[in-house]
Amino acid sequence: MSGQFGFMSKIGATDQAVATLNDQPYIFTVLVVVLVAVILQCVLLWYIHYATMKPEQKKKKEPKGKKAGGKPPAQR
Repeated sequence: MSGQFGFMSKIGATDQAVATLNDQPYIFTVLVVVLVAVILQCVLLWYIHYATMKPEQKKKKEPKGKKAGGKPPAQR
């Protein structure tokens, strides 16, 4: 199957799907726009989560020279 979306058949699309995309390329554009919007929304949600964390919820960086010795906090 050839056409603008002929490469889709090489990655597993059926001949009917490629024919539909060649006939209505708007569908592929909507798919790409929706995927980008969902990814951007996930990134925004992660950033809001990270930015609103309380200081005690954030991981503290340990100095490289010190090692946490002794018993774990549950056994102290």
